[in-house]
Amino acid sequence: MPGLYLHIPFCKQACHYCDFHFSTSMALKSRLVEAITQELALRADYLGPQATLDTIYFGGGTPSLLTQSELEQLFEAIHRHFQVAEDMEVTLEANPDDLTPQKVRELAASPINRLSIGLQSFHEPHLRLMNRAHSATESGAAVRLAQDAGFENISVDLIYGVPADSHAIWEQDMAAAFALGVPHLSCYALTVEPDTVFGRRQQKGTFRPPPDDFVARQFELLLQEMARHGYQQYEISNFCQPGRESRHNSAYWRGVPYLGLGPSAHSFNGHSRQYTLANNPQYVAAVLERQEVPATIEVLSPLDRANEYLMTSLRTTQGTDLRHLRDTLGVDLLIQQAAYLQELQATRLATLDDAGTLRLTDQGKLLADHITLTLFQSPTE
Repeated sequence: MPGLYLHIPFCKQACHYCDFHFSTSMALKSRLVEAITQELALRADYLGPQATLDTIYFGGGTPSLLTQSELEQLFEAIHRHFQVAEDMEVTLEANPDDLTPQKVRELAASPINRLSIGLQSFHEPHLRLMNRAHSATESGAAVRLAQDAGFENISVDLIYGVPADSHAIWEQDMAAAFALGVPHLSCYALTVEPDTVFGRRQQKGTFRPPPDDFVARQFELLLQEMARHGYQQYEISNFCQPGRESRHNSAYWRGVPYLGLGPSAHSFNGHSRQYTLANNPQYVAAVLERQEVPATIEVLSPLDRANEYLMTSLRTTQGTDLRHLRDTLGVDLLIQQAAYLQELQATRLATLDDAGTLRLTDQGKLLADHITLTLFQSPTE
């Protein structure tokens, strides 16, 4: 069944690593929520008639900045236009500083049944370096507060590869996260994007990310500690206790259709993608004044779909079904990339079983982007 994503593009302050679409001005927040509500009506048929939603995901930005009445407004519109599964997964991304006792009670009384809490670190200097709005004390306190309110399905975000003299801080961050007993952890390597504070500082020479081998070692430590604590890696950056995968994100990686609402949101209906304009004022004006969604539509060729499937599936432990690529989308990597597939196996970067499933090894996961780009097919091939 399909999913629904709502992009809430507001943050209290800009994290120094983030290149997502957001605004630190709340002036348009209520109007933008109204526009998303209207977009629901305008695009109610995008997923087909009488679509039943399996998952809803509030992302951003910082969706925990939504008020109780704004959330109620959005849920009312969702239920007006869609059927929903009885066991629907409803996730809201939250920052620790927003999770006050009153806020947590409000969220617990809502349809939200899963929280994704952006801790990033338990180390105060690293939080200040990244310009996070919360303190190290708030990192753990927010999770415990949510647990006390009845939230059991909680995911925690951590960032590794932050400049440091040793791996001790990363090891302490992992230990603190495991101590919370949450069923899901998302751990991302710090990436320096050009249009961010870190990117601009790197250009000026005032910020230096750690070397690749330092980051690779922290990834290796991550895999070791996750296995030791009973967490399964089901995607390169995502780990869970058995059976506790994110249903919403897993559907992305399997190519399940979804509807994305709000500025900068993406949608996929199985044949095309839609990219909504990443501009809050223009989005609000288009939807509320002209009753239209400012978006670009890209019709996907079989080759596009094959490359997308390759890009997402190779990041998962399920791997890439090369026979599916051949039989369904007409891309036969077993022949076209036979030499490279042999090289990947010989260098122990990937395995290829008799059923034609290609899976990256732990060493191969360090080079996932490079391997994927090498396997990509262009129209001339």
